[in-house]
Amino acid sequence: MKIVVGLSGGFDSFMACYILVTKGHDVTGVTMKLWDGDLSCKTKKNACYGPDEEDIEHAKKITEMLSIPHHVIDLSKEYKEYVLRYFIMEYASGKTPNPCVVCNSKIKFGFLLERIRSLGIHFDYFATGHYARIEYDSEKGRYLLKRGLDIHKDQSYFLYRLTQDQLKQILFPLGRFCKKELKTLAMAKGFHDIAKRPESQDFFCSDYSIILKDQVKPGNILDLDGKVIGTHKGICHYTIGQRRYLNLAGLKEPFYVIKINAEKNEIVAGPKRYLLKRFLLAKDLNWIVPIEEIKEKRLYAQIRYKTKPAECKVSQRENGVLVEFLSPQEGIAPGQSVVFYDGDILVGGGVIDSNSS
Repeated sequence: MKIVVGLSGGFDSFMACYILVTKGHDVTGVTMKLWDGDLSCKTKKNACYGPDEEDIEHAKKITEMLSIPHHVIDLSKEYKEYVLRYFIMEYASGKTPNPCVVCNSKIKFGFLLERIRSLGIHFDYFATGHYARIEYDSEKGRYLLKRGLDIHKDQSYFLYRLTQDQLKQILFPLGRFCKKELKTLAMAKGFHDIAKRPESQDFFCSDYSIILKDQVKPGNILDLDGKVIGTHKGICHYTIGQRRYLNLAGLKEPFYVIKINAEKNEIVAGPKRYLLKRFLLAKDLNWIVPIEEIKEKRLYAQIRYKTKPAECKVSQRENGVLVEFLSPQEGIAPGQSVVFYDGDILVGGGVIDSNSS
């Protein structure tokens, strides 16, 4: 098969490429250029957004090593419009955005594939180094998105916005592997330098105020009774459930961010128990499995990438879905994604709009 592989220059995308090459497929590597040259955002530190010349050069060396073609595709304008603009608008409204979700659906599995085709590069499938699985349900006539077998590396959470049209042309070669197993294989094949490359940890590994610029304004921190108990250095530095940077002294117990009021530029802080909520409203939904088929099932919702999935009930509402957890959840943050699972099958997800006790 003719397969195009998204190469970031990192270990996972290299191993995806290597596996496909060793299976005898006709493989081409493509690398996205996402940085627009903004010198104020010049800190890299293994982030997606920042100077990417080194990553592009490393991806080129990988393709030379594997003797396959390589293309660099400039998507910096699209990234700035659809990812950075979204990120700024969400933080300015007091929400906690998830740029990786938007980047995957809009950029990596959207504009990138369109650009590849416009260049006349024919392919049967597009592959990446994500730890997730895609299977075809012949009975229902649709594709399913499942968790990667390595539960510590599973990245399906970031992929919940993929559509059937996208899923049918995507491969995740690493979905059935454990990362440790792949590291061992890489070392055994002599790819020592690649195996030791640091992983990307965030979309931007520096102070978010560099990106948000004019949105950063100091303001008051209030307690639950509305009393001013401190000041914050800009709401962009905070998310629901955070304790760091509050710098509140003289309290009987630790305080955490309970609520962010962007309109008043205020943060409400309180004891940890006030973070516990049983309900959330989610909007902007995408269902890989129709909700009509799973609304009576026992579902598990994940409110952040690294949180433990929690059993819940999902009810349709005119403006989204109401999610009721069987036990209260801590740190439900508007703007983050809530993703629903039926066992290891990702059935859909949406953006958290609000939470309540």
